[in-house]
Amino acid sequence: MIQTARAAYSIAEVIALTGLGRDKIYRVINEGKLTAKKCGRRTLITASDLQAFLERLPTIGQVA
Repeated sequence: MIQTARAAYSIAEVIALTGLGRDKIYRVINEGKLTAKKCGRRTLITASDLQAFLERLPTIGQVA
């Protein structure tokens, strides 16, 4: 679980937090698996949306 006082993260911060690549982050956004918000030119991922995305990932050994 990601514990922070931050309300949202930039794409670069999500990459640093999760270890996922930039292309993968944008792919799951475009597939509707991760919700992103726009603030001007910035793409933001809320902490709650990131947490929900991570919790929905399958556990190793389980069928997706």
